[in-house]
Amino acid sequence: MEQGITMPKKPVYEELEKRVRVLEKSYFEIKQAQEALRDSESLFRNLFECHATVQLVIDPDSGNILNANNAAAKFYGGTREQLQQMRIQDFNTLSPEEIKQEMEKAKTNQRIHFEFHHRLVDGSIRDVEVVSSKIEAKGKDLLHSVIHDITERKRVDEEREKLQAQLNQAQKMESVGRLAGGVAHDFNNMLGAILGYTELGMLGISPTDPIHGTLTDIQKAAQRSVNLTRQLLAFARKQTVAPKLLDLNEIVEDTLKMLRRLIGENIDLAWLPGKDLGPVRMDPSQIEQLLANLCVNARDAIHDTGKINIETGTVTFDETYCAAHVGFVPGKYVLLAVSDDGCGMDAETLSHLFEPFFTTKEVGKGTGLGLATVYGIAKQNNGFIDAYSEPGLGTTFKIYLPLHATEAGRTTNMGAAQSAASGHETILLVEDEPMILDITTKILERRGYTVMAAPTSGEAIRLAREHAGEIHLLMTDVVMPEMNGRDLAKNLLSLYPKLKRLFMSGYTADVIAHHGVLDEGVQFIQKPFSVQTLAARVREVLDETK
Repeated sequence: MEQGITMPKKPVYEELEKRVRVLEKSYFEIKQAQEALRDSESLFRNLFECHATVQLVIDPDSGNILNANNAAAKFYGGTREQLQQMRIQDFNTLSPEEIKQEMEKAKTNQRIHFEFHHRLVDGSIRDVEVVSSKIEAKGKDLLHSVIHDITERKRVDEEREKLQAQLNQAQKMESVGRLAGGVAHDFNNMLGAILGYTELGMLGISPTDPIHGTLTDIQKAAQRSVNLTRQLLAFARKQTVAPKLLDLNEIVEDTLKMLRRLIGENIDLAWLPGKDLGPVRMDPSQIEQLLANLCVNARDAIHDTGKINIETGTVTFDETYCAAHVGFVPGKYVLLAVSDDGCGMDAETLSHLFEPFFTTKEVGKGTGLGLATVYGIAKQNNGFIDAYSEPGLGTTFKIYLPLHATEAGRTTNMGAAQSAASGHETILLVEDEPMILDITTKILERRGYTVMAAPTSGEAIRLAREHAGEIHLLMTDVVMPEMNGRDLAKNLLSLYPKLKRLFMSGYTADVIAHHGVLDEGVQFIQKPFSVQTLAARVREVLDETK
């Protein structure tokens, strides 16, 4: 061993080894912790970025979107990077002050669940449900918002509420009918006694006696009351009738002279009979009652000169159509329609239209029983009635009376022939009533057509501009909030010059044309229509050569 080198003592060497082992263990534990942290960060990053639910991280003070996941980019449109350059104010339709208040509630846990309208990048509006939670990052309070699209759920809820309201109205009408029938029956008995005693009193008094004149007035008042109770009994479907097989066209033609006297010379009465109707079974006097009440109602809606149309036809309703229309019953019917170009009615008036004693006329100008009588007669004969009206655009009443069974074979064969109508063309369907839009889309798609469905004229124009291929047919409602069907068609013809058009409305074609909403000679289908009628009409328009 060389001079000057001193070997460490054994205890010192062992201590150094021990410290090295401790350091190695600490290094290994730190490395494990770092890897666990990276795994945890990766897991939670993937939970945020790749989760199917729309998620945003928002600065509640500025409204800046600090982070957005892939689902958010897909929902709102654009990329994650683009969203992270935006603010929540760019999406929420509330005012900036309202948004600030809502975020303050979320930040202080006063409220974590919200429902908003969010505007997407393309401008469309969606109903959203938002759950916001406060999180902390780098000493700052942020909001983590989870967003669900509830547009479809809201639409279904609204449709359910609408159908429930229609059902409640039908049940109310049934209850009122039973009440009206009971009251009318008892009142009729009392009126019989009043009239009988009055006539007996008149027999024993000279016509020149002043009391005779008083009794005559009593007799007239009682007779008017008899007419009222007869209308109530008709509404309650307790009127005594003598049904027989009838040709509806013949009965209407026999009544026209009387109807023209009722409505006066300043109103034009047009008679448009359908062909090959088939018989209905009912009391002919009830047809006269229906027409008299509807024509008087139409006359009163026309303040000066105008026009009333009476039309007949046949129609078939299937179960698919009736499922979406409360009160409609599947089957084959003869249609009796009375339309006018008068002042029309709003939705609130329509909802009470067939209630007894409901009237919009001045005191002394109407009893409110005319349309209630029409409703009762239709129900008594296993039919139903539908009314279509808008302020300033007149009114159409449609009464559907069951086609007598002897004609079932003929109409079934016609329906079978129509049912074969199908195709492969592209149809742009525009209808502002969601339920009608949905069911008509399904009917056409089942017939093989490609359907572009739009709830508004603006959406229809957008779809047409973005569509790369051909659009063969525009099928549109006539009366819509944003733009009527005629103007929409003119707008789209500049994009698709060969576009064929089929207009639909609850009004008759003649009434629509009278208001200048449709050009002469356009193709038209009247609501409501059956599956077979729709399929045949669409095929007819598509196959038309100009």
